[in-house]
Amino acid sequence: MEYENKLVLAPMVRVGTLPFRLLAAQYGADITYGEEIIDHKFVKCERRINESIGSIDFVEKGTENVVFRTCNEERNRVVFQIGTSDAVRALTAAQIVCKDVAAIDVNMGCPKSFSISGGMGAALLAKPELIHDILTTLKRNLDTPITCKIRLLKSSQDTVELARRIERTGVSALAVHGRKVADRPRDPAKWSEIADIVAALSIPVIANGDVFNYKDFQHIRDATGATSVMVARGALWNASIFSPSGKLYWEDVKREYLRKSILWDNDVKSTKQTLKEMIMHHSCLELPEGKAINKSETLADLA
Repeated sequence: MEYENKLVLAPMVRVGTLPFRLLAAQYGADITYGEEIIDHKFVKCERRINESIGSIDFVEKGTENVVFRTCNEERNRVVFQIGTSDAVRALTAAQIVCKDVAAIDVNMGCPKSFSISGGMGAALLAKPELIHDILTTLKRNLDTPITCKIRLLKSSQDTVELARRIERTGVSALAVHGRKVADRPRDPAKWSEIADIVAALSIPVIANGDVFNYKDFQHIRDATGATSVMVARGALWNASIFSPSGKLYWEDVKREYLRKSILWDNDVKSTKQTLKEMIMHHSCLELPEGKAINKSETLADLA
């Protein structure tokens, strides 16, 4: 797995499922992160080949819920992102999936309460010893590349210090979201603080924050010195952001996403959520299409 000069789809809860990852890759994404999956849940999963659609499924024993679905086509670019607060549990979860993905990433940036309350996500930023324990345990026991994604700390100096500690664990790359935990999406990303981290490290840094058009990839590279760039909302609203020839009309991207969701038998709730996010940005859920999506119970209804 190479991390230099890459365009990267960010991990997004309920959005980063197989059809959306394949959609982003179709338009030019080099690396595609799956949505964060909590280790507690994943350790209860078993690997199954789904011959009817050609996927590799990780199914929760007891509930039969598909927790993670992938396929051979994305084997060399998909990153499995894990939510964890325990090194041994993280390793147990990673060992289940590591042969089917390109890399394992540890979420250290999610500010949502479900992550923080479990000591995961951004809660790890205040626990450098635990970060060290998790990353070195994964690195020591797996051949798969290990990475992590962080947010900015209170001061740029603190973030640089933490980034250096992370680099010493032997990770292959570090993704940095240019916002602090308390920042909201409407607050501008602090590209200058990502630049401080890039200058201090020798491993690739993946810059994330406020990329909404293809030309923004170069803008953030110039501002930060990072060669690889990660995009979340910009890709959610129109996955063809990755295309050097310019964005396609969002309605066409929306239909292609739904087509892939049907092809890969995607979870209906996840598909609805993603479609609603697209529509809310470009249009309005109060129009007939939005109302019909809210009422839909199957993929056929959505189609």
